[in-house]
Amino acid sequence: MLKCLLATLLLILPPTLAAQTARPAPATPATPPPQVVLRTSQGDITLELYPDKAPKSVANFLQYVRDGFYDGTLLHRAIPGYLVQGGLYTRDLQPKRTRSAVASEADNGLSNLRGTVAVARGADPNSGTAQFFFNLVDNRRLDFVGNQSGLTWGYTVFGKVIKGMEVVDKIAALPTRPLGPFAGDVPNPLVLIEAAHVVGEEAPAPAASAAAPATAASATTKPAARPDRKAAKPAGKG
Repeated sequence: MLKCLLATLLLILPPTLAAQTARPAPATPATPPPQVVLRTSQGDITLELYPDKAPKSVANFLQYVRDGFYDGTLLHRAIPGYLVQGGLYTRDLQPKRTRSAVASEADNGLSNLRGTVAVARGADPNSGTAQFFFNLVDNRRLDFVGNQSGLTWGYTVFGKVIKGMEVVDKIAALPTRPLGPFAGDVPNPLVLIEAAHVVGEEAPAPAASAAAPATAASATTKPAARPDRKAAKPAGKG
């Protein structure tokens, strides 16, 4: 009887000890979303990006930041109650040369709500390059509703302002004027992106192509027209 009892304990004991000594594997910390600081002539704006929702758009934007492309460009379009746009034109209102366009990711489930950042583009949903815009209000009419046309495709949200939204509002409140190739909406004084960098990374070297002409597609990217205008589709320069 005693031998049987000892044999039973020997069978039970090892798994029991294993259960007591086993330690759960440490959880792998989630990689924090990338953040970008835009240092403008009106103040700093910090963005948090959504690589899980818009991987192509985020990778494209980060590459432009790391290349120093945005340094010395303007936030050239400001429409109160609608948006602030920039990312292509130098202080002389000359467009810079961009890389190839990225495919639209507007169907990622994100909405153009106040404080979000989206890809500016032309009539072709897949024509976005370097330009981006800040939504000043909830611009739900710029959201994806279907792939029937450029109008229904909407605009890709790829991040949001987490610090400095008051700076964006201040830019939107500046008086505007026609200037260079633009019929209006250019802030006065001009608002310059003095530098842009990814948080935690060294500042990029100055871009070598600062004054190079833009490609045909990049010179015509813009989100929808001002809400009080009849035309709602992207058109014109900027």
